[in-house]
Amino acid sequence: MRARPVPPRDADDEGSVLLLTLGYGALALVAVLVCADATSLYLAQKRLDSLADAAALAAADGFELSVENGEPVALLTADGVRDQAQAMVDEVGGAASLVSAGTPDGVSARVTVAGTWHPPVLTLFVPDGVALEATATSRTALR
Repeated sequence: MRARPVPPRDADDEGSVLLLTLGYGALALVAVLVCADATSLYLAQKRLDSLADAAALAAADGFELSVENGEPVALLTADGVRDQAQAMVDEVGGAASLVSAGTPDGVSARVTVAGTWHPPVLTLFVPDGVALEATATSRTALR
């Protein structure tokens, strides 16, 4: 077997792999940072959903018990729902705030909380802050 002669290289081919590697490295870094920010946004929304669930559950337990025709009846009032939900948001909420809390039917408590997410890693492709909102409904146990 005879070795083939290696053709001479052009001078402008030097270093093109290095630039390509640097470009892909920068692209990979941006992808990792955007994924980290997206994960943080997802977790912030889940925390806000959990807070809304907890506030609605606490508000549904703030019922007034009365007896009608010999049967105990649990009724929710708008003020009671708001007070219980506000207490839960103040205790656990951190930067979240109570937007609304009420009872549409006297048996269910509907609570809406809001917050703002800020990315842990600032990049050019992710907004500086995103407004988040979560709504949850819970019913009283004694109905």
